[in-house]
Amino acid sequence: MQNPQFPLTRLRMGSFLNPLNSVCPASCLLSLFIPQDRWYSIGDMSAIQKLQAPLSDDDVRSLRAGDQVLISGIVYTARDMAHKRLCEAIDAGEELPFALAGAIVYFVGPTPAPPGRVIGAAGPTTSSRMDPFSPTLIAHGLRAMIGKGYRGPRVREALKKHGAVHLSAIGGAGALLWRHIVAAEVVAYEDLGTEAIRKLQVVDFPAVVAYDCHGASVYERERVTKCK
Repeated sequence: MQNPQFPLTRLRMGSFLNPLNSVCPASCLLSLFIPQDRWYSIGDMSAIQKLQAPLSDDDVRSLRAGDQVLISGIVYTARDMAHKRLCEAIDAGEELPFALAGAIVYFVGPTPAPPGRVIGAAGPTTSSRMDPFSPTLIAHGLRAMIGKGYRGPRVREALKKHGAVHLSAIGGAGALLWRHIVAAEVVAYEDLGTEAIRKLQVVDFPAVVAYDCHGASVYERERVTKCK
């Protein structure tokens, strides 16, 4: 039964939001924006896992679909045009602008930084736009991606085959997510503007494991729950 204190809300991610329901990625993420001294009001938050990027193989294997994570360390930004160039560089045997081994890539094209800030709004873009390119990057060492929405069968198979995860962040929450980014610099493809590859230093960046390396998906769990 729905708790009247937390009404259901439709989010852009395509999931229903209920902070008492840990199955839904959006609900898990919302809890991370609530002050810590109020966590008692939305249930047990002790399961949040802290990750340090770049990730080790053990880090990736320890994650399960639905896990809430806080990421600190280095994260790289890339959208579809940057992904295309990275894959072209791999095919040509060229050196990449950053090491893929253990890396996390965030599907984001941030807005310009206002005065006094290192970055503008930094919400995730639709993950499926990267589906044609992600398997190649995963095969070359990429260990985590952050976006919103579903991934296709080839990507999910690559996650299992090579040991990687896909994480979800809330679409439309860019004005909150930028607060977890403490440094940003363009490292490649500056001509792409907002879609250039940036090296971000993040602290406790909130996300949820949407697809793990064991073949499980939080979206499958959500569908099962709705059917009951």
